[in-house]
Amino acid sequence: MSMDAAEFVSHRFSTREFPERMRVPLWREDFGRGIVHADIEPLSNAPFQAYATLQAIRGLRRLALKGSPMRFKRLQASIADGDDSIGVILCSPGKSQLSQRCQEIELHASDAIAILHSEPATVTYVDGLLFGLAVPRDALAQRVTNVESRAMRPISHRSEALRLLMAYLKSAFTESVLATPKLRDAVVAHIHDLLALAIGECAPLGESSASAVVTARRGAALDYIETHFQEPGLSVEMVARCQGISPRYLQRLMASSGSSFTGHMNELRLQRALKLLTESSASARLISDIALEVGFSDVSHFNRLFRARFGDSPRGVRCARRIPADPSAPDWRVRVTVAQ
Repeated sequence: MSMDAAEFVSHRFSTREFPERMRVPLWREDFGRGIVHADIEPLSNAPFQAYATLQAIRGLRRLALKGSPMRFKRLQASIADGDDSIGVILCSPGKSQLSQRCQEIELHASDAIAILHSEPATVTYVDGLLFGLAVPRDALAQRVTNVESRAMRPISHRSEALRLLMAYLKSAFTESVLATPKLRDAVVAHIHDLLALAIGECAPLGESSASAVVTARRGAALDYIETHFQEPGLSVEMVARCQGISPRYLQRLMASSGSSFTGHMNELRLQRALKLLTESSASARLISDIALEVGFSDVSHFNRLFRARFGDSPRGVRCARRIPADPSAPDWRVRVTVAQ
């Protein structure tokens, strides 16, 4: 697939709908030779299965693959396509083996490694989810000195830059974001920056003011809050400690998202409470129990916040659900939004 595609392109490939006898030939031809420009060799006698998603925009390709053990060989004939991208491969939670420049490396536990698409290479996928990124060489050469020398150097999953990159990809690399040219360009630039930091063996990032680091840290913090908001003791200090940053820096990150830490956490809690109050299965539950479940330790405080947010008390919302809906009544089903 061309790296020059200006629009966001997403493809999904699966062997499930094909008869077993056709899976390997089709996978080799359509996905191997047609998409990744590599020869594919199955490594198991078990029925072959494979599923992959490939997403591409100008300056970036992203691949996720899961299936039977297989070996990808990008040989001399394959590199005639002129692709000079630098790829980064990660396998989670399984393992994979890579060979290039007379070196053989085995990756475990979400470690990553950079390879050169312009040189022959072999990637042996064993199990887990194989994840890969490919960016033009020039994009990284502007950010990393002698970038080719970074090939075949394992990047530990403990690397702060790698963790931020993976967290950023999860939240930013979506069709809704990449469909907008301005956002798309910003996302690609941030990924290039974070990838350069990951393969460049940079110093600890600390509380950097670099745009890519700030955006990635903010996304990681928001993800953490959205996972743990129901914990009554969740605090700025706790989240900052888990993210390896100071509470003051975290507060600045939250402000840049358009909300405070407390405001965002309470919004998540209130939206969860609203959902529980309007579910038929929760009709017999005490409102105080719901308040405690979503993270509020003070029921009176919960009632005040709920009324201020939705214009009615928790009891009123529950009662309104039990009677026919009034088209003129306010719609409480408000989605959480965070400024980009």
